[in-house]
Amino acid sequence: MHPAPSVIFFTVFSGLGFGFLAWLGVGIPAPQGWVAFPYYFVAFAMAVGGLIASTFHLGNPKNAIKAFSQWRTSWLSREAVMSVLTLAVMGLFAAANIFLNMPIAILGIIGAVLALITVYTTSMMYAQLKTVPRWNHWTTSLLFILLALGGGAILAADSLGTILFVGLAGLTQIYVWDAGDKRFAKRGHTMETATGLGGIGKVRMYEPPHSGTNYLLSEMVYVIARKHAIKLRIIAFVFAYVTPIVLAIFSSLVFGAYIIALVAHIAGLLAQRWLFFAEAEHVVGLYYDKR
Repeated sequence: MHPAPSVIFFTVFSGLGFGFLAWLGVGIPAPQGWVAFPYYFVAFAMAVGGLIASTFHLGNPKNAIKAFSQWRTSWLSREAVMSVLTLAVMGLFAAANIFLNMPIAILGIIGAVLALITVYTTSMMYAQLKTVPRWNHWTTSLLFILLALGGGAILAADSLGTILFVGLAGLTQIYVWDAGDKRFAKRGHTMETATGLGGIGKVRMYEPPHSGTNYLLSEMVYVIARKHAIKLRIIAFVFAYVTPIVLAIFSSLVFGAYIIALVAHIAGLLAQRWLFFAEAEHVVGLYYDKR
């Protein structure tokens, strides 16, 4: 699929923001009073900024309000509802902490749970799609949640959390890449199944459906060269996973270790999320002989 910058920004920064809110909700770190303001500001700025970025991918951004009305059937709508609920609860938790110097533990725990549920709903917008076999697996949601917790731990400057969750995310990422490369073929999607003409023999394209491009080709049939994908995977893995773990281990010896770790992690995540969309093999590509 076409890697739209707005959606890449949305998934990366909203995940980091909600992940950081989850850590703040359980008291890691636990700043109080006005000292806590910068922590909550960064968390809310990332979460809200990511959500705002997602509206730029809509054909008509002013219709974003309609996303809240289909929560019974739409994961996008569920994400919109959960994000507002999470921000409201964590907003109250932050206000009590900053202005009253009174952290309300139960409110923070509820907010942390809601934050992770919000990340899950974001992941399900992609994991639910049977038309994209690479995404249509439970590990998609697992990776989103682990990355949110890992990124949140980096923002919280928590060494154990960074090593644990970024490490688990890295292991999951290796499996996601390896298994994802094989999933389209394992699902048995071919030109024959796409056209329904397999019963009469091998199907091949006589000529393209049309001479020009269209929405499906520009949005759903993006193809990246294998050698470029491998290079980007190495870059993403080193920056998003290896670098933050190494810096967390030696954080006491490296000045500004978590700032460097955060910058590297975000750079790696941007590459990882670009690949997430670029390598998504939508079955509609079969109609255009692109799979």
